[in-house]
Amino acid sequence: MPRINKAIELPAAGEPVYYTGPSQRTYEGGKADAQTWADIISYDFEHGPFDMIDLREYIRGLVDGGPTKSGHRTPAVIVTLPVTGSSEMAIRANAWQITHVLSAGVHGILLCHAEDPAAVKALVECARWPTATIGVSDGRLEQGRMGNGAQGYAARMWGLAPVEYIKKADTWPLNPAGEIMLGLKIENRRALARVDESVAVPGIAFTEWGPGDMGLSFGHLDRHDPPYPQEMTDARARVKAACDKNGVKFLNSARPNTVVAMIDEGVRVVAAGQEAAEIGRKHTGRTMAW
Repeated sequence: MPRINKAIELPAAGEPVYYTGPSQRTYEGGKADAQTWADIISYDFEHGPFDMIDLREYIRGLVDGGPTKSGHRTPAVIVTLPVTGSSEMAIRANAWQITHVLSAGVHGILLCHAEDPAAVKALVECARWPTATIGVSDGRLEQGRMGNGAQGYAARMWGLAPVEYIKKADTWPLNPAGEIMLGLKIENRRALARVDESVAVPGIAFTEWGPGDMGLSFGHLDRHDPPYPQEMTDARARVKAACDKNGVKFLNSARPNTVVAMIDEGVRVVAAGQEAAEIGRKHTGRTMAW
């Protein structure tokens, strides 16, 4: 395949990608999910147990159950971290989470409550290898902090030699040849106040506005789904504008009756069920198998 990560290959060609969660966090669940209708498996550690054995077994199941209908070794797996982006110190102190997740062979990370641009920068640096030079040589980023030993299992899951894995496991689109996607949740008023700075950090691939938590930050007990009050509508517009300005893909949920409008608006990472995904793929004339 042109790429390991189909969730990069499709948006790079202008196509939206669609995600779902794991059916079971087990080896057998991974084998079954290898043939999923979705492009991305969103694996949640924000609220679920941080269990690396389960994650590694799930990835191994995806490999053994593959390839996907599109011919990729596995669907893309993007993990939501327990640590939040409240500060640079929070990320630096919990960089072990980033190392452990990436060493399991996943294809991306989503940082919740990305409030501090310095935390976002730390995320990017902690997810990169010291040999990555793009963005470092011009002073925008510090040298990557992934360490030797983290490449072995991940390389096997990707079907690569360890050295080749290190070359490819870099952040896209900062590195056009990279295979790792880093995302942000701008999901409270503190994060919203600095969204332009955070989304502009080199190495961020996609961003969402997290309506459930954004609603809570404005004092609403349950406003995950539309219709939204004006302050939430304005928050969404501000996050999307920051994405558009910086060439970052915007993530939003969609239903069968809204997916076409979302795609036409520019949403490129879509939280949707299978029916909505089928409608969206037909709308864009997608040719890659699903």
